[in-house]
Amino acid sequence: TIGKNCHIGAGAVVAGVLEPPSKQPVIIEDNVLIGANAVILEGVVIGENAVVAAGSVVLENVEPNMVVAGSPARVIKRRDEKTDAKTEILADLRK
Repeated sequence: TIGKNCHIGAGAVVAGVLEPPSKQPVIIEDNVLIGANAVILEGVVIGENAVVAAGSVVLENVEPNMVVAGSPARVIKRRDEKTDAKTEILADLRK
């Protein structure tokens, strides 16, 4: 499921083929930004207000307000005012 006010960049993959059948779906909570060409694997929960950097491969849950990057994705920082300033343009584009 995908929450409210989320942005999923071009070429990003939200895994949807549940293999094996016991796998859980991806859950993207509200106000999440997923960069271009990122990959989110089955069963992962992306917490509210999180940011997934472009090209990241997310294998594990991302806590709310965290910024992750890399392959595999790792926490690089907690979302802060600087992060908000960089992602604020998205809100302006939605108006």
